[in-house]
Amino acid sequence: MESIKKMQFDMLRKVILVICFISGASVFVLDEPLGFIYGLVFGSGISLLNFFELANTLNRAVLMRPDKAQSFTVIKYFIRYIVTAIVVYISIVAPYINVLGTILGLIIIKLIILVSNLLGDKNYFKKIFRRKEDESSGQ
Repeated sequence: MESIKKMQFDMLRKVILVICFISGASVFVLDEPLGFIYGLVFGSGISLLNFFELANTLNRAVLMRPDKAQSFTVIKYFIRYIVTAIVVYISIVAPYINVLGTILGLIIIKLIILVSNLLGDKNYFKKIFRRKEDESSGQ
């Protein structure tokens, strides 16, 4: 349980760092960066809440009977998608929130998880760059 909390805090820290970096870059690149930053913060905030809710759902589902756990996780799954749809709709309707910033905020945690898992495994790169001649043929 402690490792899950540590991983959640690590993801929270990484998302905040990436948001700060993208927000800082948008100030220099965009003419009106405030709407983009609002969308980025709004989307990433909801994405983090969905991430924490997913962890909570899985922790609770592990303790349930399989049939009850399946229906519980499916219901939570659809609730998370409905919340995401509402967030995208709000960003489309609200004139002060940039839609692209919101969508980037919604997918940023997925990108961070992908990159951190891909780049965090040093054996992965060793396997990629190992030459065929270095492998033993077993003869």
